[in-house]
Amino acid sequence: MRIAMIGSGYVGLVSGACFADFGHDVVCVDKDEAKIAALQNGKIPIFEPGLDALVATNVKAGRLSFTTDLAPAVAASDAVFIAVGTPSRRGDGHADLSYVFAAAEEIAGAIDGFTVIVDKSTVPVGTGDKVEEIIAAANPDAEFAVMSNPEFLREGAAIDDFKRPDRIVVGGDDPRGLEVMRRIYRPLYLNKAPVVEMSRRGAELTKYAGNAFLATKITFINEIADLCEKVGADVQDVARGIGLDNRIGGKFLHAGPGYGGSCFPKDTLALLKTSQDYEAPQRIVEAVVAVNDNRKRAMGRKIIQALGGDVRGKTVGVLGLTFKPNTDDMRDSPAIAVIQTLQDAGATVRAFDPEGIEPAKKVLDNVDYCTGPYEVATDVDALAIVTEWDAFRALDFERLKSIMKHPLLIDLRNVYDRKTVEDAGFTYHAVGR
Repeated sequence: MRIAMIGSGYVGLVSGACFADFGHDVVCVDKDEAKIAALQNGKIPIFEPGLDALVATNVKAGRLSFTTDLAPAVAASDAVFIAVGTPSRRGDGHADLSYVFAAAEEIAGAIDGFTVIVDKSTVPVGTGDKVEEIIAAANPDAEFAVMSNPEFLREGAAIDDFKRPDRIVVGGDDPRGLEVMRRIYRPLYLNKAPVVEMSRRGAELTKYAGNAFLATKITFINEIADLCEKVGADVQDVARGIGLDNRIGGKFLHAGPGYGGSCFPKDTLALLKTSQDYEAPQRIVEAVVAVNDNRKRAMGRKIIQALGGDVRGKTVGVLGLTFKPNTDDMRDSPAIAVIQTLQDAGATVRAFDPEGIEPAKKVLDNVDYCTGPYEVATDVDALAIVTEWDAFRALDFERLKSIMKHPLLIDLRNVYDRKTVEDAGFTYHAVGR
């Protein structure tokens, strides 16, 4: 199959490279000339494990290419995926669909023969209807079908998620469109990945509902962690105890400083805006959003309390800046609120992240960025683990103790067990334990 991927950001680039690896001919289109030039020169604009090699392999094989010229790419394709950004709209929280609609307008003028237009971007219910209207109005003679095919990629594990998915959701009722989607995903049938076909609106809502449910699991276990601290229980024991129930499952039951990233914050907010538009309140999701926002600063206050309640003139070392490990994504990272809370209270902050320092510089001021965990720890009053990178899982506590002002570790990701840390002479604070 011949595929055009409109948008070469995280979703577009990963999806395009994986489709090419299946044997399809893929061209990724983007208006950002610098990004396309970098990709043509083998430079990957995002950090995702394995993506650089996957792109290089398929470019070399002639199955993957990059361009800024949309029209010929669309004209030559059987399917055109829209994978542009849908950030929260400034001022009201609705998903900003301007990039989706602009892409639809351009695609309309370039269609040549029957073409399947696929919304890969995360979009609110009814977006596919509007895309269909835009294309039909701009090119009344066009033969096309608009389908919804939401992505379910975890940053840091996106390639494996794409190639070994829990499910593939396809929304639409056009028989020719459905057949094209089946052919595109046929390579995954060998892995017995279930293809769930439904209405276009059902597929659009499935993406938001899925992310809202996962955000709810995270927020639930975080509140249980607070209760564990009060009653003397260990949240990890509780999480395992409930997670072994197949109806609940153990994933996303890891207590910490709250969720962040490119999906959960904006998608829960967009779902709430949609629910308001349709007068179907989502009270649980409303609570999730509020609790998660408050939790991030609460984790900053947790560090302050561990230091006696006053951090003026003190220095705190922060390990981890990105919202999760194995990514360079700083969007809505808990580290932002944690660090700002410490700074507002008068603390000096030193920090290190294996991939997130340059992105962090764009959103955090007055931070002393270091080259490694031991440089961060030198002469600090406390050390806090905010993101659970593998590089922080086997720290040398004897070395840390020799270079820190005070042997105090605040573990916001529960990376360590208390006995190991306390036996090394540290005061240890964790979450829900």
